[in-house]
Amino acid sequence: DVGKGIMETAARQIKRLSFELGGNAPFIIFDDADLPAAVEGAVAMKFFRVGGQSCICANRIYVQRGIAAQFVPAFIEAVKRIKVAPGFEPGAQVGPLINEETRTKVHSLVQDAVARGARLVTGGHHLTDGPYKNGFFYAPAVLLDVTDDMPIAQEEIFGPAAPLLLFDTEEEIIRRANATNFGLAAYFYTKDMTRLMRVAEQLEYGLVGANDATGYTHEIPFGGFKESGLGREGGHEGIEEYTEVKSVVINLK
Repeated sequence: DVGKGIMETAARQIKRLSFELGGNAPFIIFDDADLPAAVEGAVAMKFFRVGGQSCICANRIYVQRGIAAQFVPAFIEAVKRIKVAPGFEPGAQVGPLINEETRTKVHSLVQDAVARGARLVTGGHHLTDGPYKNGFFYAPAVLLDVTDDMPIAQEEIFGPAAPLLLFDTEEEIIRRANATNFGLAAYFYTKDMTRLMRVAEQLEYGLVGANDATGYTHEIPFGGFKESGLGREGGHEGIEEYTEVKSVVINLK
């Protein structure tokens, strides 16, 4: 909504704009994925990137049914091992949320999902005692039995809560992953290179990580599809956002 408001204001003077707006990043694990790498990548992109407070963080984690029995318990155990602590504490992996409003929003999404039938299997509560009393800390949450129509799968969570959803086929998951107004970042894991190229092309996102959860680097152009923004930052494309093309025609006669 903020971006749309800026566009309306800029339109009065025909101003050029470059936006990086919100996202709803799917993180997809196919049944032929490298399991340890997929678990590590999902935990990193959901929790270790500023506690989930980044527009390119994984928002929805989709697991193909054939690998769910292995991935889900491994992922839950990895999340349980996360050390939530103030940033200066040795070994801290996830810190506080930016303010109480954000923590309240994350908790509301978790509670709403549970009320709609999801199962909270770990975390999902405020941390307020001892070292947590001076910050907006939240226990990393994992939810099972989440459906696409739940707000936690529709909205940008922007915090340490991971909704897990199952899927059966590649065609199905492409449709579900793209069924959003946003298109900033997406991630998937597979060992099949033919599938890798096919899925990367079909995902409607400006940044796609294939067997990789490092996210954006300054060397590559970065920006969103659909309501996730306009233009690109990074790479030479980012520089071009600040330039104008001029044509000069010279008669040398």
